[in-house]
Amino acid sequence: MPRRTATMLASTLMLIALLCAGVFIPVPYSEMSPGPTVNTLGEHGGEPVLQISGRKTYATSGHLNMTTVRVTSADYKMNLVEAVYGWLAHDNKVVPHDTLYPDGKTEEQSNQENAEEFSQSQESAKVAALKELGVPVESWVIVSTVVKDSPAEGRLHAGDVIKAVDGTAVKAPADVAKLVTKHKPGQNVVFTIVPAKEQAAAEKQHRTATRTKNVTITTAASDDSGEKRAIVGISAGTDHTFPFTVDIKLADVGGPSAGLMFALGIYDKLTPGSLTGGAFVAGTGTIDDAGKVGPIGGIEMKTVGARDKGARYFLTPADNCSAAAKDTPGGLTLVKVNTIGDALAALKDIRTGKTSDLPKCTAKG
Repeated sequence: MPRRTATMLASTLMLIALLCAGVFIPVPYSEMSPGPTVNTLGEHGGEPVLQISGRKTYATSGHLNMTTVRVTSADYKMNLVEAVYGWLAHDNKVVPHDTLYPDGKTEEQSNQENAEEFSQSQESAKVAALKELGVPVESWVIVSTVVKDSPAEGRLHAGDVIKAVDGTAVKAPADVAKLVTKHKPGQNVVFTIVPAKEQAAAEKQHRTATRTKNVTITTAASDDSGEKRAIVGISAGTDHTFPFTVDIKLADVGGPSAGLMFALGIYDKLTPGSLTGGAFVAGTGTIDDAGKVGPIGGIEMKTVGARDKGARYFLTPADNCSAAAKDTPGGLTLVKVNTIGDALAALKDIRTGKTSDLPKCTAKG
């Protein structure tokens, strides 16, 4: 066989071998890509995304779209060819697998966490919107979760209202940990609670729950490195009572990043006129009860998804601005927001045509 032919054959076989290796050898990466966007003012799956009863609502127009990111599943084994293709694809992003699923988190665990964050974001969106409107919202501290095999298991339950710890009134979730950690591991701590069932019954009857009981729990030591803290094995959160019903109907979505757009949608439906003036506005961002907007992941994917859907303006958390501005999709204006108040001011500029006044994102933030 001529040397040239042999060399070409060897090169071809080597290329085939490398391609086969690339297809069959898994790499520790996952992929993110633009996901669906949904108009919070419109319908999804045949029913309104925001359903409000017990309060007058108003007609809306335009779009206030929340945005999402698609990610590969926790058990998906990406190969080298797919990773290289993802790195080269402009609208996709390949990231280390542990970025999306840290500490070996399973698909089920990730979905559960996302569902919990999504539920909490809905509650905070309602509170932020109603506070901005001056509508009073009653809030209290509750037991959010109880850790299995912890001292609190069987003693406290999710939904119990925490009125006091060791006789000291609890006003915020952080108060619970502060009061518990005043103890040493092995000491008793006394929780004054309204049981979850009593609270639920009171809410159903539109009355204030008054029956409380004391629960004594022996603290355990934390598994932290270094000095051990006293713990009981719960996480505390906040629950609310609203003066009317606000339901958010959106399945197959998780995480906290739709909070801002839900809050704006609720605000729009409860006020005369249109916040957008008919414009197509999309956005993202977590929101807390006070209306502060927080950063999210996958900003580059969300701006691409919004642009592809037809958005002209994108409400961007201030902490995401520099990353988003590095590769802004053509035709999309990135608007910097820190609070729901900032977002409402920006929407006023958009609907009145004062777009030159918008606080735009730059590569510096």
